[in-house]
Amino acid sequence: MKKKTIAMALAALTAMMSLTACGGGQTAESTTADGEKEQYTIGVVQYATHPSLDNCYEGFVQGLAAEGFVEGENLTIEFQNAQGDTGNCDLMAKTMVTNKVDLLAGIATPAVMSEYSAAKNSDIPIVFTAVSDPVSAGLVKSIEEPGTNCTGTSDVLPLEAQVKMIRAFLPDATKIGVVYTTSEPNSVSQLERLQTIAADNGFEVIAVGVTNSSEVASAAASVVAQGADCINNFTDNNVVDNLASVIKAANDGGIPVFGSEIEQVKNGCLAAEGIDYVALGEQTGRMAAQVLKGEDVSTMPVEEIKESTPVYNKTVCEALGLTLPEAYQNAEDVSAS
Repeated sequence: MKKKTIAMALAALTAMMSLTACGGGQTAESTTADGEKEQYTIGVVQYATHPSLDNCYEGFVQGLAAEGFVEGENLTIEFQNAQGDTGNCDLMAKTMVTNKVDLLAGIATPAVMSEYSAAKNSDIPIVFTAVSDPVSAGLVKSIEEPGTNCTGTSDVLPLEAQVKMIRAFLPDATKIGVVYTTSEPNSVSQLERLQTIAADNGFEVIAVGVTNSSEVASAAASVVAQGADCINNFTDNNVVDNLASVIKAANDGGIPVFGSEIEQVKNGCLAAEGIDYVALGEQTGRMAAQVLKGEDVSTMPVEEIKESTPVYNKTVCEALGLTLPEAYQNAEDVSAS
């Protein structure tokens, strides 16, 4: 009996020493000799599955690795895809905050807004990508100095260059059609920019708003019925997720669709002045690495990629009876071989 009592006492003493060493019951973090962490966990919420957002994630991992944070070595990435459902975004973000990840990363505005809401009472920093207007989305106070626990990269569309491209392909066009999601702050602000730029270049914008994916096909058909000479896509997650419906409506009306990045052109749009989403994601990964190294997220300016590259789909161009404009002879043909 005495041996059993001694054994129990020793076990209790060992447990108490373990709790003290780990900080009152918290799991001990692996650290280097100088006190820096050796292992980090990043929670990533991607709003939906489509190529441009997938490219962002690919680049994000590359950017982290370039700065010394390698998945499977000193980094764990908890990746979740919300499949275009904001309710999923909310749940995923809350779970990651509960799990006390070291950093949250959001791909596309709805995902980041969920993370921002979930992490507002924590000290977890957020680094975002593919957010066109983070100020309008309420994620940062300004591009130059966020003033919140958020920063990241913005995919501001080169709309001036895009309108110039539309005019070159369709010299007699007067109306640009747009399908956009009314609840996406990015799309609303992009529409306002496009309306101003289009008016300065002799175009009228026919815009039809949608609230969910089931409305995209009818909205695209409505744009065509109202006499649009073409449809111009934004990086609207809901619309891009239903790109096939937009292209079908345009094809039925014999008009082209201009995309906002290369993957949309590969998938049936005529052309685009697009940004490189892998490069955008890589830029974001490098920013996330700096935050993990101790930089204050609230003072890190939001970064943008301003350069665009013209691409076109030769197969679509020929099917529509159009000719590649002289000014775009350097555009890359991304049609399937």
